[in-house]
Amino acid sequence: MQFMLLIYSDESAGPKPETPEFGELMQGYGAFTEEVKTSGVMESGAPLQAVATATTVRVRNGSTEIIDGPFAETKEQLGGFYILDCEDLDTALSYAAKIPTAKHGSIEVRPIMVFE
Repeated sequence: MQFMLLIYSDESAGPKPETPEFGELMQGYGAFTEEVKTSGVMESGAPLQAVATATTVRVRNGSTEIIDGPFAETKEQLGGFYILDCEDLDTALSYAAKIPTAKHGSIEVRPIMVFE
């Protein structure tokens, strides 16, 4: 079963680029990515650019609105994702706990819907 692991954090919190802590975070992501690839569960994954690059599209009453920025006002923003093919939710949750951002952000785990 496939699960999407959505990585959320406050861009102003956590390690800053060009610091030793950020280097450690990136090493953690490298190790995690290697683990899920080696175990054969990784289907896909990617980091996202900063939330300031986001554009939101809404259609209301036939009118299209294009808004700079994310869709919701919240401190934590989507920063990246992994798609893993795990045997069950417990396995997906155990991998989610290993994602480095879980230490200062949150990881949302959602099953991917399959249409037959």
